[in-house]
Amino acid sequence: MPTVARWATKEEAAEHLRVSVKTVQRMTARGDLVAHNVGPRLIRYDLNEIDQMLNATTTTEGTA
Repeated sequence: MPTVARWATKEEAAEHLRVSVKTVQRMTARGDLVAHNVGPRLIRYDLNEIDQMLNATTTTEGTA
């Protein structure tokens, strides 16, 4: 069963990550975060994708 996207604004994504909005912009520019165009001028982030990224980072850092 596919998961439902949990759309968030740039500000909400920053709060979810506990970083600044500027950091979210940098992460998007580097390709670390995916910004989805949901309208001509509307960009959203999927919190599920952010959670997956955080979990992948956490599990790979734990293995040495």
